[in-house]
Amino acid sequence: MPAAKKPAARKPAAKTPKKPAPRKDLGAPIDGFFAKQPPAMKPIGLALRSLIEAAAPTATSSIKWGMPFYELDGVMLCAIGGHKAHVNLILSGPPGTFTDPDGLLTGEGKTGRHLKLTRVEDLPTAKVKGWLREAIAHAKRT
Repeated sequence: MPAAKKPAARKPAAKTPKKPAPRKDLGAPIDGFFAKQPPAMKPIGLALRSLIEAAAPTATSSIKWGMPFYELDGVMLCAIGGHKAHVNLILSGPPGTFTDPDGLLTGEGKTGRHLKLTRVEDLPTAKVKGWLREAIAHAKRT
């Protein structure tokens, strides 16, 4: 007579995944972000910061997801994403919000587009000012 099979071991009950803790820098002032940027990227970020603050002087800024976010009356306006080799200006708004006949903005998301910059000399200042005006108008309608 063959030996009796042992019952299969039970798998432990699946644990409910824990919600990640908020980042320690959530809500922090944005100055620390710019201080930590790579030397080649820092001037781009600072130039974008200057343009944003001039276009929307009443906007509030704080760190979210590790980057500066700007809000107008609680509505996201834009953000600056810093990376090792480029900086993104992230503009908030649904498709069709931003006029871009030259195709400088990328991303086809439902919530915004972005401008990728690798050199401060390539910053299209007049276009950025226009996009910021459009982002402000969108934020005020929301």
